[in-house]
Amino acid sequence: MTVDHRPLSIGLLGPLSLRLNQTPVTTSAPKQRQVVALLALHVGQVVTGPMLVEELWGDRPPRSYATTLQTYILQLRNALAAADSGNPGARQILSTSHYGYLLEEDACQTDVEVFDRHVLAGRAAAEAGDHRRASEEFTRALQLWRGPALVDVKMGRVLEIEAASLEEGRLGALERRVEADLALGRHADLLGELTRLTAKNPMNENLCAFLMTALYRTGHVSRSLQAFHRLRSALNQELGIEPCPRLQRLQAAILSGDPVLECGPAPAAAPRGPAEPPGVRTERAHS
Repeated sequence: MTVDHRPLSIGLLGPLSLRLNQTPVTTSAPKQRQVVALLALHVGQVVTGPMLVEELWGDRPPRSYATTLQTYILQLRNALAAADSGNPGARQILSTSHYGYLLEEDACQTDVEVFDRHVLAGRAAAEAGDHRRASEEFTRALQLWRGPALVDVKMGRVLEIEAASLEEGRLGALERRVEADLALGRHADLLGELTRLTAKNPMNENLCAFLMTALYRTGHVSRSLQAFHRLRSALNQELGIEPCPRLQRLQAAILSGDPVLECGPAPAAAPRGPAEPPGVRTERAHS
C-alpha cells in the first residue's frame, strides 16, 4: 500500500492519537497507551517482550506480567476491531512474533515518519542552496507538532529516551529553519522568535548565534554582543565553561564589523546531524 493509503494513522508529536480509516481508536488505560506509543515508534519492527516489560514496570514487573501484557495486546486488537467493525483484518494490524509484537508497516503511518521525511527534504534543499525550499520543508515538519512529544502518555524509561530524542529532532529542525530564513534575509522577522527561544534555552549556542546575527544585521550591534555575554554567563555559572570557538569567532567578527556577516546563514555553533528513522534513534539511544 502507498503511504497515503495506510489505514492506521498515529500521532505521537503531541497527545497520542490513533485513527483507523478516519475513525478514532479508543485507548484509555495508561499502560495500554504506553504499549501503543512504543509499538508506534517502531512501526514495522518487532518490539520485544523484555523491552515492553522494561517500559511498563522497569525492574519490578509483577509476577503475572506476561499475562497482563497479553491482555493489553488483546485490548488493543479489540479497539482496532471496534474502530473498523466491517474489516475482519483490523486485528491483524497488530501482529505477534516469536519475540514480541509489531504494527504492520504497510498498514500504519505516524506523524514522526512524516516529520522525518520533511526534515530530510529540508536538509537536501539546504545543501543544494535552495534556502526557500529548505525553509518550507522545515516549517512543514514543525507544523506537525501539537505539543511536547507524547505529552499525555505516562512514560517509563524507554519512552522517556524516545521522547527526548524526538524533542532533540524538533529543536534541530527549528534551528535549520531559522538558518534558512537568515539566508533568505528574514533577520528582522526572526528577532521576536529568537528572543523567546534564547530566553527558554539560555545555554543553546546555535540559537544564540542566530540571534546575534539577526541583531547585527538589523543594526543592533550592542544587543548582539549582550546576547553573547548572557550566554557566556550562563555557561560559566552552570557548567564552568566558555562558549565554543565558533561562537567566540562570531563575537570577534561582530566587534570588527566583518562584512561576511551581512548576508547568508549565521555561523551556527554546532551543526546537527540528519534526522533518523525512529528505530535508528532508539537503537543508538539504547546502545
